Amino acid sequence: MGNYNTLACLGWQPFFQQQLSLEEWNDLSPARVVEQHRTSIAVVTQSGSLDIALQHSMPEMVVGDWVLLDSSNHFIRLLDRKTCFKRKAAGSKVNWQLISANVDTAFIVVSMNDDFNLSRIERYLSLVHDSGAEPVVVLSKFDLSGSPEQFISQVQGLDGLLFVEAVNCLDLNSVEKLNHWIKEGSTSAVLGSSGVGKSTLINTLLSEPKQGTASIREDDAKGRHTTTRRSLIALKSGGLILDTPGMREIQLADCKSGISTTFPEIEALAKNCRFSDCRHGSEPGCAVLSALNSGQIEQRRLDNYTKLLKEEAINSASLSQKRASDKALGKFYKRTLSESHRFKGR
Repeated sequence: MGNYNTLACLGWQPFFQQQLSLEEWNDLSPARVVEQHRTSIAVVTQSGSLDIALQHSMPEMVVGDWVLLDSSNHFIRLLDRKTCFKRKAAGSKVNWQLISANVDTAFIVVSMNDDFNLSRIERYLSLVHDSGAEPVVVLSKFDLSGSPEQFISQVQGLDGLLFVEAVNCLDLNSVEKLNHWIKEGSTSAVLGSSGVGKSTLINTLLSEPKQGTASIREDDAKGRHTTTRRSLIALKSGGLILDTPGMREIQLADCKSGISTTFPEIEALAKNCRFSDCRHGSEPGCAVLSALNSGQIEQRRLDNYTKLLKEEAINSASLSQKRASDKALGKFYKRTLSESHRFKGR
């Protein structure tokens, strides 16, 4: 990413500054994680770039994190995150997967073709709202869409205050609509399923092909997965943008507040249900079902709200059980180690 004269260019904010003591500010150097590898992380400081080997004693880190280094460039500690994207690991694995950290704006890229899906957008919105970042829905393939206004209207129907921009990811003049969010020192993430145009969008913003791209499969309008690792990239505007591999499966967990923010009208209606634990199925006095029958809310949106809440509850319970199990196992190891030292030599 090159050299930076100020930490502000790297995205340094008062939130991070307040975490440092005067001694740390004088003796240590803040560094931003810009790329992840299996055994190391690439970081950038005001002085330049370097790789840091990962140790078992280090906390889990992700692209976008801020860390402190000593004068020998040794890792000292990880700073608290302002925002964080995470999901339940794909498949049957019961664990967290960190996606990125300290992102100011999340561009949710969606194709205006047969792969367009409002329920998937709501899933991404739940993830972004829970992270603390600002969501912006970017409708791609503007040049191939016969009626972009129809897609824009559908997305804005989810939330009247939601920012929605339709762009041709290959056209620099078109993607300049996003410059409002890509300012010097700001950090943006590009999220979306494989093949929606994320890498093409970043290439256009960079004005050079740093991210690999692939064509759309004609049989189902779905793209090929091209980005295989997460990296934080510097833009000419001074902003920073993070590309992420395409993610068709985003399993939500510990994300109830994000879902609530994504479906505010249903949450507000639910407060008027006769029973506090109403599931909005067939219970008497259900304000949500009443609104559904009157056409105030649509069946698809209610179905997706219910689906995401159930998924979130199941995944959160699984992760909670794993945390409790890991904690108990850790205590067992400590107790066993302590007893082995106590009886050693007898």
